[in-house]
Amino acid sequence: MMAQPQLKVRRARPADAQRIAAFINSAWKGQKQVDALAVIERFGSVGFLLAERDDALVGMLGWQIENLVARVTDFLIGPGAERESIGRALLTQMEKEARVLECEAAILFLPRPTPPALMNFYRAFGYEPHLVSELPKAWKEAAQEGGLREHETVMLKKLREKRVLRPI
Repeated sequence: MMAQPQLKVRRARPADAQRIAAFINSAWKGQKQVDALAVIERFGSVGFLLAERDDALVGMLGWQIENLVARVTDFLIGPGAERESIGRALLTQMEKEARVLECEAAILFLPRPTPPALMNFYRAFGYEPHLVSELPKAWKEAAQEGGLREHETVMLKKLREKRVLRPI
């Protein structure tokens, strides 16, 4: 029995724009079309991590950091039985890089309404629902900048036990 090729996660480069666009278009099954130029423009505000297996793109995560809060704005994984392992690999790498940058928390921006299966998927990785109104100020601002209102719920994972109360 042949071993399955290893899953690799790496930072995306502008040269990956065409592959990313094709991956998104394949997942959306023609509902919406994205071209390489739109992906390159997105690089201006979002960093991307790519999950690859045997040089095939199987997942991507778009994220940004502001005020010590990592925000996952784009998250797409290919279909199949590997969804959990691909999701774990992408989120783990993002969290690792966010911790290096001293982030206090990671926030996921999910589709609304959020299907319960998707909430459970993220719970498996340590993300928990929190009311925006009950978050610390910087975290609340990050959620609100992502379009959430005070009475809405956001999926969040603390990345540090102690919050930064003075500028670093």
